[in-house]
Order: sequence, then structure tokens, then C-alpha cells
Amino acid sequence: MSAQPEYAPTPPAAPAPTAAADLLARLRADRRAEQWVPAFERDWAQALEDSRHSYSLTPLHDVVRAWQARLAAAPAVDAFLASGMDDSDGVALEDILGARS
Repeated sequence: MSAQPEYAPTPPAAPAPTAAADLLARLRADRRAEQWVPAFERDWAQALEDSRHSYSLTPLHDVVRAWQARLAAAPAVDAFLASGMDDSDGVALEDILGARS
């Protein structure tokens, strides 16, 4: 009897070779470009360094997928913020992590 599953989950498809450039163009066109472009470039630089050390494109693919998800979720976040719904019941991350004194 094997402890291995009968099937392995299929890994996500690799982004297109131009996905990062297309994503950066979309970020530059967004109203949040002033904040998002430097953050994407920082994430991309770190992933590129990780890829150089690991000889794997996975870190670069992960950055592209994460930023694609952020862009896809942005309209829903904007709609929530514009709706005026009360989000005061949230908990500050610093409180959860114990960073506040």
C-alpha cells in the first residue's frame, strides 16, 4: 500500500512570457500606479534574485500571479470602500502580531 496519493494536483499553468511586461503596463495605467509600480518592481527584483539562486522560474511566476490577483480584486475593494459599509470591526495586524507596545 502506497502512502502517495493516486493523483497529484495539477500545478497552475505558467504565465505567458510577456505576462510581466503586460502586467507592468496595466499597473502603470492604474490610478494607484504611484504606489503599485514600485511595489511590483521590488517584488519582481526579489523574485529575480530568488530565481537566480534556485534556477527556477517559480518565484517569477508567483509574483505575476499575485499581482494579477491584486489587479483583479481592485474593483471589488474599491466598490466595498465606496459603499460606506462599516469596517470598524476589523483588527489591526499589529495587534494580532503583537507589534504594538
